[in-house]
Amino acid sequence: MRCIERATRLDREVAIKVLSASLAIDPTALARFEREAMSVAKLSHPNILAIFESVQDGGTAFVVTELVDGETLRARITAGALPQRRAVAYALQIARGVAAAHARGIVHRDLTERRRGRLRW
Repeated sequence: MRCIERATRLDREVAIKVLSASLAIDPTALARFEREAMSVAKLSHPNILAIFESVQDGGTAFVVTELVDGETLRARITAGALPQRRAVAYALQIARGVAAAHARGIVHRDLTERRRGRLRW
């Protein structure tokens, strides 16, 4: 993914995640991008980002998702040690989201602390 843009349509802020131009012309990468978007779009869970639309148009591919503002888990951890209860609460939220995906046969291939997730701070 290249960049995240904000768009407001229907009075709703969304994130637009654009696949880089070099990947958007690669049929294998484009097919993977579409498969992953379709898989995640089937999920509905408080700890999983909602995907509203996947678009391919004129050599550009992007997904429209809910907008999740805030810091990444990495930034939160870098700011200082988390209290034990808070760390456990985050771990449970992550585990619940991953378990919901696994229950639908979906395995997350890029689960990192850099992602902006749906953790309640």
